[in-house]
Amino acid sequence: MSARRSVSLTTGIVLVGVVVVAAVVSLVWLPYSLYDTSGGRLTPPGAAHWLGTDTLGRDLATQLLIGARIALATGIGAVLVGGVLGTAIGLAAAFARPWLDDTLSAVLDIVIAFPTLLVAMLLVAARGASLGTAIVAIGLVMAAVVARLVRILARRVLRQDYVTAARTSGTTWPRIVTQHVLPNIWPTLAVNLALQFGLAVLAEASLSYLGLGAPPPNASWGRMLQDAQQTAFEAPAGVLAPGLALVVLVIGANLLADGLRDVADPTRRGRRAARGAAPGLPAGAPVAGDGVGTAIGPVASATDDPDGRPA
Repeated sequence: MSARRSVSLTTGIVLVGVVVVAAVVSLVWLPYSLYDTSGGRLTPPGAAHWLGTDTLGRDLATQLLIGARIALATGIGAVLVGGVLGTAIGLAAAFARPWLDDTLSAVLDIVIAFPTLLVAMLLVAARGASLGTAIVAIGLVMAAVVARLVRILARRVLRQDYVTAARTSGTTWPRIVTQHVLPNIWPTLAVNLALQFGLAVLAEASLSYLGLGAPPPNASWGRMLQDAQQTAFEAPAGVLAPGLALVVLVIGANLLADGLRDVADPTRRGRRAARGAAPGLPAGAPVAGDGVGTAIGPVASATDDPDGRPA
């Protein structure tokens, strides 16, 4: 399926692109300085202040633009940390001996069992509130989810006949990883990382709302929500602006992930349409072969392991 035909992909690119443009603009131009408090307390939206001002007299549009930069930095940074670390751990578990694989899998299960925000809060509280600490904390939690997925996908690839033939012919493990494993698991992994990006943005906003994210005077969207909650009825723009920005970015990331899934599996869209057109078939009913990647198939469940062992 051509990417142009994917409505989800196009819409996701547009929504995320809006936030990217806002972040780039904030690097070269801002309506006011973040430290400028001359606007007056809770000035309503107007020509001078497009979104009004907060309780300190700071321009909300300026904070919103800077918040876009922080949101993107958090999402990209957390995905890089979680993606690289999680992929390395997942590949190590897939190639490891059974006892080491079981140990790593148990550790991953324990980490995943805890709420993501709780683990991130504990890590941030231990290291101190800062944007860098928040990014690393969110990335470490994300790494467990990515590692579990990579392990399942990699073990499937390792059971393929062409991989067995490569191992028999003396191909080294690094070449097997780079030539066979990574190219086959990448489409599914990319979709998952796009979803994790949106979750990372929400996690950072939650941490900032609780005072554990980017410290003042950084204008995180979560901190904007926290600052404006007491005056939400008096000056609703202080809540609506960052809230809407979060919705746009997270929905855009989710639509982008859905579009990437359609591109990775061109038959998925046709099966989805056929499922909707089939009389008497529930909308959520599975269709044979429905998956997220063409080369390795779907991840049906957390226990869907080639060796029949819990993932």
